[in-house]
Amino acid sequence: MTNIPKDHPRYESLIAREKVAAGVKMGITSIQGLISQGRGESFDYLIGERSTESALHAERAAVAAILLAKNPVLSVNGNVAALAPEKIVSLADITGAKIEVNLFHRTDTRVHLIIEHLKANGAFEVLGKNPDASIELSHDRRLVRSEGIYSADVVLVPLEDGDRCEKLVEMGKTVITIDLNPLSRTSRTATISIVDNLTRALENMAKFAWEMKRERKEELVKLITTYDNKSALSEAISEIQEHLKTLVAEIDY
Repeated sequence: MTNIPKDHPRYESLIAREKVAAGVKMGITSIQGLISQGRGESFDYLIGERSTESALHAERAAVAAILLAKNPVLSVNGNVAALAPEKIVSLADITGAKIEVNLFHRTDTRVHLIIEHLKANGAFEVLGKNPDASIELSHDRRLVRSEGIYSADVVLVPLEDGDRCEKLVEMGKTVITIDLNPLSRTSRTATISIVDNLTRALENMAKFAWEMKRERKEELVKLITTYDNKSALSEAISEIQEHLKTLVAEIDY
């Protein structure tokens, strides 16, 4: 990885780029993942590269859903494995959720490499090999494990994944997504859409999970029942607009 000084103004973004590029070299991230990372960065600029109030609200609701679930599953693709393997493992450990590798550009080798990478970052068990169930999709994201994504009642699908998200919702699952684009089909289809950077979101969710594990079940249920995804997305767009107004005012000044 390139030596990037910590005082560089774009340090966090540059480190993320390096991680995805390294993931490609390792064979865990597809080359198309580089494009996805760049698209996400552009939306992160728009929200001010911070966890907004709407994002924090969605993250708390997401954690409540995972803690209340009977069979929660955290889905991992190549970019997630490259960018935040230890954070996805931490969230799984705290909440008791399963981890399953699910890929669009799937090969047995990539699945194996991602599983081993997650285990090297603390995971005990990772699903994804030898899929024995199928979702109604025309590509390889349809391939899942019956004890994992297929039977899950709550699924976290980080990063843009519109068609699978839609199918999982149709199957009656609570679907949580982390997507910096509040206008994407993923964000508009999911049950809980977190408009935040992947690394920040997972850090926040792990922190909330430690705190919320001690809360009464009634409080967690209240978080879920009072959460409205359309309102959250509308607020996220408003936050982008306000941030842009601030930037314009600074330029005019």
